[in-house]
Amino acid sequence: MQIRFDDRVALVTGAAQGIGRAIALALAEAGARIHLVDLDADGVAAAARELGAVAHVADLGGGAAAQETVAAVLAAEGGLDLLVNAAGGVRGQVGRPIEEIAEADWRAIFAANVDAAFFLSQAAAPAMKQAGYGRIVNISSGAGLRPSLTGIQAYASAKHALVGLTRQLAWELGPHGITVNSVAPGFVRSNPATERQWQSYGPEGQKRLVEGIHTRRLGTPADIAHASLFFLSEQAGWITGQVLSVDGGRS
Repeated sequence: MQIRFDDRVALVTGAAQGIGRAIALALAEAGARIHLVDLDADGVAAAARELGAVAHVADLGGGAAAQETVAAVLAAEGGLDLLVNAAGGVRGQVGRPIEEIAEADWRAIFAANVDAAFFLSQAAAPAMKQAGYGRIVNISSGAGLRPSLTGIQAYASAKHALVGLTRQLAWELGPHGITVNSVAPGFVRSNPATERQWQSYGPEGQKRLVEGIHTRRLGTPADIAHASLFFLSEQAGWITGQVLSVDGGRS
């Protein structure tokens, strides 16, 4: 099965590094025209140069920025076929007892992991509906299916919410030719935050984590990109509202 995206326009968030960047690279190699979005201006500019893509710098936690970003893509391309919501993460937080969590900390993680996906999907939906075609993939996490290894309450809750959003949008948008699915990665050393988490486990904790994975290895950003490309493809046109664990068998 050959997956190609010639003449398709894709918007990928969280694309300055890690999983988002790997998905953008895989899409570019498969022929798509790529627009990248990230808060990291230098990182997203570098990724865009590498991939021959267009860079957008935006904080997507609010509706206005999402609308402006999608409007810029539509103005440049005349349409938007593929949306990958890969932005998210822990926003520098670490696991702490619930008594120590400030309201701002809770809301920051929800804004990054849930609000951005909602507002971008909302902004993209009219153009996709008009075209009668669209693919939306939300990068959730194993933390959206069970307690999070990070110990961060907001992160686990936000990723569970992203799974719920995926299923709800699949039901709403399916009659318009738009599929909405989610990839739930296991532990992937893909950015500075996951690298700090990995180092915090120490040699024994790292060994236990790997031994708990059926394939006895950590995942890579490319592993997540491969699964995402399937959901984005023509071949996955009758698959929607699904969550695929890509975790080496840990789930």
